[in-house]
Amino acid sequence: MLDLIQTKKIIDEQRKQVILESLADKYCQLILKNTLDKPKSAMIISQEENIPLSTVYRKLQKLCDGKLLAISGSINRDGKKYFLYMSKIREIGIHWSVTETKIDCVLNNPKPEDIN
Repeated sequence: MLDLIQTKKIIDEQRKQVILESLADKYCQLILKNTLDKPKSAMIISQEENIPLSTVYRKLQKLCDGKLLAISGSINRDGKKYFLYMSKIREIGIHWSVTETKIDCVLNNPKPEDIN
């Protein structure tokens, strides 16, 4: 079976800035790496990567704002909501020149809504 690698060019300047800042942040890098293969909760990410939970939540918000993470949620038996986070990107390519910054993202498990 042939896997197609799908990429997306990032055009929005604000989103480019979030991506560049996220790549420069070691905690954001750890979170993206940790959530590459399966969705995980903030608590699990915190435990597995040894990052304070408050920092995990702050970085998750930044990554979600930059559309680098997918969020799914549910309600447990106790009636409490919980959220799972998964990286939407597998790889990022950056080309910078004095006049422009080009960013291409290789999508992680792409879905039709991620491509548009």
